[in-house]
Amino acid sequence: MVILIWGGAAVSIGGLIGLLYSMFKVASAKKNTTSDEDLRISIQAAMPLNLASLFLSVLGLMSVTIGVLMSP
Repeated sequence: MVILIWGGAAVSIGGLIGLLYSMFKVASAKKNTTSDEDLRISIQAAMPLNLASLFLSVLGLMSVTIGVLMSP
């Protein structure tokens, strides 16, 4: 179960890094774009990365929880 816990923690950290990258990408787009349409396009481009990172974080945390509950 230790492998499940540490593997889930690694997946969760990967998802967290993706979320932080997505936040940085949107913040820099807000700072650098002048029109609302360009900002909307850049936010829509960052949305799949945001959702995938959130999914990875949830999967990692679920596996950590399952590993902790199943350990003796």
